[in-house]
Order: sequence, then structure tokens, then C-alpha cells
Amino acid sequence: MSDKALPGNGPRGISRRGFIGRTGSILGAVALAGHITPARAASAAAPIADGARVPALVIGTGYGGSVAALRLAQAGVDVQMIEMGMNWDTPGSDGKIFPKVTSPDYRSFWLRTRTKAPLSNFLGFPIDKDVPKYTGILDAEDFAGITVYQGRGVGGGSLVNGGMAVTPKRANFAAVLPSVDADEMYATYYPRANAGLGVGMVDPAWFDTADCYQFSRVGRKHAQRSGFAWTFVPDVYDWDYMKQEAAGTATKSALAGEILYGNNHGKKSLVQTYLAQARATGKVTVSALHKVTSVSPAAGGGYTVAIDQINTTGDTVATKSVTADRVFFAAGSVGTSKLLVKLKATGALPNLNDEVGKGWGENGNVMCGRANHLWDPTGKLQSTIPCSGIDNWDAGGAFAEVAPLPTGIETYASFYLSITKNPNRAEFTWNAATGAADLSWQTAWKQPSISMAKTIFDKINSKEGTIYRTDLFGGNKIWNDTLTYHPLGGAVLDKATDNYGRLHGYTGLYVIDGALIPGNASVNPFVTITALAERNIEKIIATDLR
Repeated sequence: MSDKALPGNGPRGISRRGFIGRTGSILGAVALAGHITPARAASAAAPIADGARVPALVIGTGYGGSVAALRLAQAGVDVQMIEMGMNWDTPGSDGKIFPKVTSPDYRSFWLRTRTKAPLSNFLGFPIDKDVPKYTGILDAEDFAGITVYQGRGVGGGSLVNGGMAVTPKRANFAAVLPSVDADEMYATYYPRANAGLGVGMVDPAWFDTADCYQFSRVGRKHAQRSGFAWTFVPDVYDWDYMKQEAAGTATKSALAGEILYGNNHGKKSLVQTYLAQARATGKVTVSALHKVTSVSPAAGGGYTVAIDQINTTGDTVATKSVTADRVFFAAGSVGTSKLLVKLKATGALPNLNDEVGKGWGENGNVMCGRANHLWDPTGKLQSTIPCSGIDNWDAGGAFAEVAPLPTGIETYASFYLSITKNPNRAEFTWNAATGAADLSWQTAWKQPSISMAKTIFDKINSKEGTIYRTDLFGGNKIWNDTLTYHPLGGAVLDKATDNYGRLHGYTGLYVIDGALIPGNASVNPFVTITALAERNIEKIIATDLR
């Protein structure tokens, strides 16, 4: 396989500049972005140079980092973003940037030689396969008790998630972020985040007739017959484009099995929203395939940042040392937490407090499938974009996404990803012997999640006379209790940092991603991560950058 047949990398995209105070039409450019491919949203730019001095360096290009970069740039600050993954802007040998869920290849997984799909078996057969080692889009990062799925590339998790853009119920917010003013969040920052992300809702009338959402309508019927609340869930997919896919007037994307390893057309990832606006300011540069290895105080002020530049097989091809006046940690909950515990333990940032690494949780994620009767087919055509869920949060501690199984054949199966009130929290620590961070999560800690999810599905099975599927996760298992899509915590707000993400012990160091949220958001977390970043960066710009 030659490099010419593989996706390349090269940052910069074009859109119009937004304005920080707008909450209604902040994304005029994004009205078109739902069907702009990443290839059209990016062009080449030189990566950061060895010896550079920069006013602001953002580690990571996910939700928090993208918000920080845009708002800093709009405030007149030059920003360098450092991204470990690729800039997904070049089609592969099949003419597409991203492969479909059912056909993973070298683009699918981060530096693995065998795929590790969340659904590992189907009809009793394993579905994982050997692939060339490559800096692919989805990282299945293994720790002792859990596998954490994370997006790798410019845009972070927005590249690989289902796009379910959920604002927590106001009544649940105090349990999510107790030190944050809920009035401000719901009046200002959640609306700003939803506008910035391009959040929308499926047309209910279209939903009721679309073949691709038969699976979701079956989920609705079963939930309601068992007395559970069922609800539509907002998403960042371009719903007009989805209708065109269904009508056969646009290139299929969600209806062609694209999501887990990227989506080629209809999904509004950060590449088309916050990052597009950030690049359009002319003050933001993204260096892809660059990995920060150290941050330490510089002799003349600011911070010395050590960076490895890697190639598409993960080898280091250059090392760089740059100086940044301010550093924003936005590498995701796992990436930020691992880096911070390393910096504290190795003496690079010894004054970080003892809360660093603590408060990590997996948002109570657990998966299961149910076998339906033959009179309840879920459809051979299934959109990869979920748009509904079952709510038993108050009574049973679980919210369940009605998820697709986009196999292309009729499965008579209902599939779910549950978010639960799992109270268990783990800690990252630095292991000097291995030179890596360890996580103390134990698989047995998933039992509360299973018990909470069962409050929904045991009742549905009893009502419908159905059973759980045992062929989806290997080993005759009912529950996939070994993974999370929603890592949170590790540098908790108002503990490892102050109440706006400033790291204790150092001026000019900030955390601005999901590491700030202590383990559980009660819903899919990326809207809350975005809204919190909007809140924090506004305060930082107003008080720290005057």
C-alpha cells in the first residue's frame, strides 16, 4: 500500500467569521456545511516551526479546543493548535475520505493492526479483521478495566460520534457541574453552543414515514407500551440532506453506513463549524500529526512545549520545542489527564495539585441488544444517526439511545447505548516503570450501569415477550460493559482547576475540555463540553488577556 493511496493531512478551512455574542444565526456558513466534505473545508498550511514563540497554544482540536481557538482568535490572539491525529482532507483509494461502518480498513483505527469494533460479533461470527498500522480516525485505547473510544484527527470526537446533541435537563445540572451558575449556562452558554454546533431536530412527520427510521419507531412503540417516556433527540446532522439521501437526490452518507469511522457528507463536525470559523479569522493554524510530550515553565516566561511530529505509522519524524505564553489543555478527558499526571509526576509541572488525575468516569455507558419478534422488523436500511431515546433517568437512573444496527440486512433487533448514573470514579496515575499513565477503573464497576439499564430493558422484554441478544459482544454476553464513548473528568473544575479551568499552581495554563466534567453528564456530553468552554473562555479573555 503506497502513501499516495492513503489520506493525507493539511490544516486550514474557509468559512465566514462569527461573533462571540450571537446565539441565533452564528453559523450562516454552516447552513451549507452539512454537505461540505472535509476535503473542501481544508487546504495545506505549514505546521508549527521548531523554536517558534506563540501567544496561545491549544493542545487538541476537539470541542473545548475549537471553542477556545475561535474565541481567542476573535479577540485578536494568534493561536497554534496541536493535533495528534490527521487532518482528514484527502480521499483514499476508494475516492472517499471515510469508510463505512461495515467495511473498516486502514483508515478506521488509530495505530492498531486489528480492528476493535464496539460490536465485535454478529450472528455468532467475529467481525474484526487485520488492518495495516495507520493513524486512523478511531482510537480504541485499552486500559486495565475499560476500552475508551476516542476520535483522532482535526475535529476530535466530532468526527466519529453519532452527533446526538443533548442539553441536560435543568434539574440534573447541579449534579453535573455543581460549581457553575445554571442560570448563566441555560440563558447564555447552552444556546451559544447549540448555535455554534449547528444543532437541529429531525422532522417528526418525516420521521414517521422514513424507512431508515423504522428501527427507531419500533423502539418508540416498545418504550411507550412499557410506560417509559420516549423523546426525540437533537443532532448535528443536516436533516435536509438526510431527506435528500432518502429521496435518492444526494450522495448517501448516513444512509450508506457512515458514522463510526467518519461521515463523508451530511454531518456537521467541528471541521465545518467552530474550526471553519476559527481558520477563517486568519489567526489560527493547526499542526496535525503533532503530539505534545511535555509542558514546563520557560526561563524567560511562558511555557516550553515539547512536541513530536509523527508519520502515518506513528513513528516520530521530528522533535520540536516551542514557547507559548499560554497553554490550553484540550486533548480530551483521557489525553489531558494522562499528560497532566505525567507532567506532575516527572517534575515538569510539580506544583499541579493532587486533584489532577482524579474524578474520571465513563458517563455510565453500557450497550445491549434485544431480539424482537418477526412482526417487529427494524428495517434493513437504517440511518447511522440516532434521533431518539428512552428516558428513565429519574426513576431508574438510565437514558437509552435507540441506536441503529446498520448491517444492510433485516436483523429483527433493537440496539441501545445507555447513559446511566454510575457513581464510580477512577483515577489516572503515572507509572514510572512503564512510562505511561494507568487508570484505576475496574470492569466490575459497570454493574451499577447494567442494573440501571435493566430497569428499562427487563420491563420491555417482559411486556413484549422478547429476550436479550447474546451474539453481539462475544462470549455469549448480554451487556457490553467494557467500553465508553464518553470519557469525562481527570482534571475536575473547581478542584484541579479554579472555577474557570485555570490550573492551580501555574499562571497561563488552562484545561478547557471534558476533563473538567466529573465523570457523568447525564446525557451525551459534547454540548455541555462546548457550553462550558464558551463560558470559561469568555471569562479568561475578559480577565486574563486584558
